[in-house]
Amino acid sequence: MSLGHIVLSSGRSIRLTELRMSSTYGGMLEGYPCKRINDRRVSWLQRQAERAFSSTPVHLVPPSREYPDEPAGAFGPVEVLPSVSCVGFFDSAALDPAMDGSALVVAWFQPVPEVPAGEDADLALRGIRWEELAQDYEL
Repeated sequence: MSLGHIVLSSGRSIRLTELRMSSTYGGMLEGYPCKRINDRRVSWLQRQAERAFSSTPVHLVPPSREYPDEPAGAFGPVEVLPSVSCVGFFDSAALDPAMDGSALVVAWFQPVPEVPAGEDADLALRGIRWEELAQDYEL
């Protein structure tokens, strides 16, 4: 069973079969979102995806960053990432017809805790270069 389907810009259809979501700034006790903190959060998300799915390639979709009109603090300007961190396992038809399928783990950030699907999926997700990034597998 899939959680959602996305048609990529290339026309390839992919299925989301596992999704992990968390609050981007959950557990942040001190400070404020800034470039240094956000760079660490982005790196951490990618490492978490690589550890959780060590046999599948991982692709990080670069997150959007907003700069609200707030005074800069000791760590520089305020910089905000989308509020939900996501790691999803996607699969699709094989790249090589002799194989059973292809898979890719994707890490990304999004503004709301919703399952990405169809045309409502973020443009950055729909722009994934599956043929370059995914890996074929056999059952």
